[in-house]
Amino acid sequence: MNKINKLFAERPADKKLLSLYFCAGCPTLDGTADVILAMQSRGIDMIEVGIPFSDPLADGPVIQTAATQALRNGISVQKIFDQLKAVKDKVTIPLVLMGYLNPILHYGIEAFCQSCAEAGVSGMIIPDLPFSDYLDTVKPVADRYDLRVIMLITPETSEERIRFIDDNTDGFIYMVSSAAITGAQKSFDEQKQEYFRRINAMNLRNPRMIGFGISNAQTLKAAQDNAAGAIIGSKFVTLLNESEGDANAALDMLFEALRS
Repeated sequence: MNKINKLFAERPADKKLLSLYFCAGCPTLDGTADVILAMQSRGIDMIEVGIPFSDPLADGPVIQTAATQALRNGISVQKIFDQLKAVKDKVTIPLVLMGYLNPILHYGIEAFCQSCAEAGVSGMIIPDLPFSDYLDTVKPVADRYDLRVIMLITPETSEERIRFIDDNTDGFIYMVSSAAITGAQKSFDEQKQEYFRRINAMNLRNPRMIGFGISNAQTLKAAQDNAAGAIIGSKFVTLLNESEGDANAALDMLFEALRS
């Protein structure tokens, strides 16, 4: 069974999941494996490994800066796969690659999916992948390699489209907390809370994870109360940079921030 499906299938009813994002190659070129293993040892349920891109449209300044630094460090899609393969046998939790379409097309859809399977990757998030291209081109290849292509929804996504996504994807749905770019927020306002309630009432087939803006106890609780779990990106990327790549130190600071 795909590790993403296994994670949600075996999750106790009262267990709320926590997934973290970091950008491969930042702050150090060769730190990817150490960050993953540290996260796993500290109880993180799922990891998003970011593929740096020069024009990350959905990302805020923190992740944009991390991507720029990673590219300057010399990271590439091939190097990311090489780093993941080196720890494949040690990683038991789902790994999801998060990247934009351009570098994936340059690598080749078939080659990318094959490399994902060889490196122990369970799924991918491609924010700028048109849904028609997903259905016609990407999904058939991903299915052959037992990979899950995770789609995002926002407060502006129509109910019709949400149900279409739910019917044609597997794994989980990435529920973006707002229509804005990534970045830490102190709280979720009533408009966002209403969005959470609206999606809850749809009784979707796929589980949902809420991301974008989660950085403290209040935003974490709001996300976990309204989905299977939460995804944290910018806050952890900031802390990882502050700790100069020491993932355990960054996790200590993150867990402290999530208690306050």
